[in-house]
Amino acid sequence: MKDDFVFVDEYVPGIRWDTKYATWDNFTGKPVDGYVVNRIVGTRALCAALERAREAAASLGFGLLLWDGYRPQRAVDCFVRWSQQPEDGRTKLRHYPNIDRAEMFEEGYVAAKSGHSRGSTVDLTFYHLATGGLALMGGDHDLMDSVSHHGAKGITQVEAQNRHHLRAVMEVSGFSSYECEWWHYTLKNEPYPDTYFDFPVTDLSRPRELAKR
Repeated sequence: MKDDFVFVDEYVPGIRWDTKYATWDNFTGKPVDGYVVNRIVGTRALCAALERAREAAASLGFGLLLWDGYRPQRAVDCFVRWSQQPEDGRTKLRHYPNIDRAEMFEEGYVAAKSGHSRGSTVDLTFYHLATGGLALMGGDHDLMDSVSHHGAKGITQVEAQNRHHLRAVMEVSGFSSYECEWWHYTLKNEPYPDTYFDFPVTDLSRPRELAKR
């Protein structure tokens, strides 16, 4: 990998991960281009901030579970191609029940140039340190619906409180939230704010291409 990019689990002890786009469990319904292994990659700066977040979360009885970190540009391009294909209904009910595929971009849930490709954005949630079970958040990862927005109505008090705790932990640790997705956070002082990387996530990742804005 590029010198400043590392596997997050090697730099943040105790963190858990489930890289959704390396599996069949995502809105496209299959592994996404660029995700060869189920690992989370990010910048060293991201890892330092996540370590602060891990400590803050632990003080509340929570651990961190990451769903995504660095995302190759080729994966984003795969999302664009997928959005242009005919609807087959396989993942619609779970991930985008009230919009069409193309509307994911219009509504701000997916972008043709993603902050994830800069290496300092994460999708994550809490799990309970005592039990290992996921904290209730009022919707799963990549539920592209207004219920996923910060301050959404229709979720329980416990779910709203857990979202509040996650946002507080991440913001005090140096991250900015994204209003449309309670799970999405970007490092405020990210080291590559204008660079979109395109090396695949593999055990022997090497950056072969850059996409620059």
